[in-house]
Amino acid sequence: MSEPVGAKNPAVNQSALYKRAIIDSVIKLDPRTLYRNVVMFVVEIGSVLTTLLWLQALAGHGEAPAGFIGAIAAWLWFTVLFANFAEALAEGRGKAQAEALRRMRQDTAAKRLNPECRFEKGKEAVPWDYTVVSSSQLRKGDEFYVVAGDTIPVDGEVIEGIASVNESAITGESAPVIRESGEERSAVTGGTTILSDWLIVRVSANPGEGFLDHMISLVEGAKRQKTPNEIALNILLIGLTAVFIVVCGSLWAFSVYSVQVAGAGVPVTITVLVALLVCLMPTTIGGLLSAIGIAGMDRLIQRNVITTSGRAIEAAGDVDVLLLDKTGTITLGNRQAVELIPVDGTDIMELAEVSQLASLADETPEGRSIVVLVKERYGLRGRTVGPSESVPGMQFIPFSSHTRMSGVNHGEIQIRKGAADVMYAHIRASGNTVSDQLKKEVDAIAGAGGTPLIVSKSGRALGVINLKDIVKGGIKERFLQIRRMGIKTVMITGDNRLTAATIAAEAGVDDFLAQANPENKLKLIREYQTGGRMVAMTGDGTNDAPALAQADVAVAMNTGTQPAREAANMIDLDSNPTKLIDIVEIGKQLLMTRGALTTFSIANDIAKYFAIIPAAFVSTYPALAALNVMGLQHAVLSAVIFNALIIVALIPLALRGVSYRPMSAEEALRNNIIIYGIGGVIAPFIGIKIIDILLVMMGA
Repeated sequence: MSEPVGAKNPAVNQSALYKRAIIDSVIKLDPRTLYRNVVMFVVEIGSVLTTLLWLQALAGHGEAPAGFIGAIAAWLWFTVLFANFAEALAEGRGKAQAEALRRMRQDTAAKRLNPECRFEKGKEAVPWDYTVVSSSQLRKGDEFYVVAGDTIPVDGEVIEGIASVNESAITGESAPVIRESGEERSAVTGGTTILSDWLIVRVSANPGEGFLDHMISLVEGAKRQKTPNEIALNILLIGLTAVFIVVCGSLWAFSVYSVQVAGAGVPVTITVLVALLVCLMPTTIGGLLSAIGIAGMDRLIQRNVITTSGRAIEAAGDVDVLLLDKTGTITLGNRQAVELIPVDGTDIMELAEVSQLASLADETPEGRSIVVLVKERYGLRGRTVGPSESVPGMQFIPFSSHTRMSGVNHGEIQIRKGAADVMYAHIRASGNTVSDQLKKEVDAIAGAGGTPLIVSKSGRALGVINLKDIVKGGIKERFLQIRRMGIKTVMITGDNRLTAATIAAEAGVDDFLAQANPENKLKLIREYQTGGRMVAMTGDGTNDAPALAQADVAVAMNTGTQPAREAANMIDLDSNPTKLIDIVEIGKQLLMTRGALTTFSIANDIAKYFAIIPAAFVSTYPALAALNVMGLQHAVLSAVIFNALIIVALIPLALRGVSYRPMSAEEALRNNIIIYGIGGVIAPFIGIKIIDILLVMMGA
């Protein structure tokens, strides 16, 4: 079986991963590749220069002992290799996952429906309606037919049928999922397998443009673009590198001039100046910057989230407004009928029977729960009449999101069940009035966080059905943590304002948008963005596409429609709306990791100043003798070795990310300064001195 893409993938061979990273770290020494990382490119130039000086020293014309110059050259090469290794290791998992996906991608037989085919809705297509072709011959807009046992040849959207599909190769989940035509759960992915029934699918992508192809290019980093913050940091690193090149050049000139004027002393050597330059430059963050960005994408991939670029992850780290769907994210979803409330003297059994009839054509989980409640609590035998069947004298009215009601017509009798606002209008249109008791019961249910459905017969209200949606356990505590991070949470729901307000209070969200539609979702996002806020949201339907396209971080469910997936900049393969919270935390962890290592890299240069500069210039400026505690060769070599080894020590942190917990920006900054700022100043003094002691013990 092919390996899944996400965190559930056990197939990555760590030994092979490290071996490949070692090989790639050598390949990346090619200047045509390395020049993109200016800091490491300068280190490589220094490595080449000191290597030439070492060869010159071996010939007897060296500016310093050959052993000293050779050791400096070797550790400079190690510095570049360690930085390349960090990047290669970060890329390695993505390459392994890409290979697993490539093994999944293969030409398969496809049953393409003939252009003249006219399948009858609700009827299975017959064999002579299609032609068997290679999947590579399918084009966007073509329609194909799959049955149990078939592999879905290419990406598409279900336009007819319902089937169980094995998507474990994509999501890592062994449990099959249901795919059917309609707004939700209509997308299918090439390479997955039909387990039961049949589907007719319309192709949504041309060859080479499918979801698997897109995933391969993303997970192997072939199209990874640097984020705005990463670009800004690169500019800073280039600037610092240029400054230190000028500084070291000036120090050499001052050294030569001072020796000539004083008539004593020895000018600083080129080997020492190169070592000084490498140690003064921010080589730590320069070597790990790319690995941090790649690792951020990998952490998302491990959670089965595919992102179009690092920009989306970085935006997630800056998000300060979260738009979250109520159903399935904040609540468990699938509201259940828990109570029938008669009004205006209606008999409870009459209300139960009419509620059952009104729900027979409602195929939603809520509609089915009403039938179950009536059967179990009131003893009415369950009926098997569905909306596609007919009963003499009865015309069933299926539930639709447009009308927001369902029911049945039996002769002159009209039975209806639906949302309060549309039922009020229906009752008044029938010439009846909405009683105060009915309004009171509706408001009471909505005020308690339930959803009221009104049941009527011939335009007269009989009572109210109470639907309850349960807030997920622990979600309130999660929102409290998010609030501590300075993020505002907004619940999006189609419920009325009373219901929305009650659930919002119970869940602990900061605000809500009730009776949401595509227009007011889009308006809300634009209002926040106009105020300088960064907005994240999830969606799965075609009606979510405009808002997804507008949001700064837009996460589409893999089960959603093609327009939603195309509008988003992230796709959740598990189709779990709650994962948006995890995505924001990963984004913030990425920014915190980059900031922490940048702080550490710049801070630990201070120790190198005190180690190298006094030793390098003591012969030129004798006043520095008090600070020269290690001697020239030991000071320079110890600092260079520490500079190389600290990259190795920080590779796990760069790949894993700094330890993250929800906190305010002020707390994060304070911790960053204390741990990585002050720690970055102190640790190199200790590390360099330990290396010096070891060199003395080894007789170097």
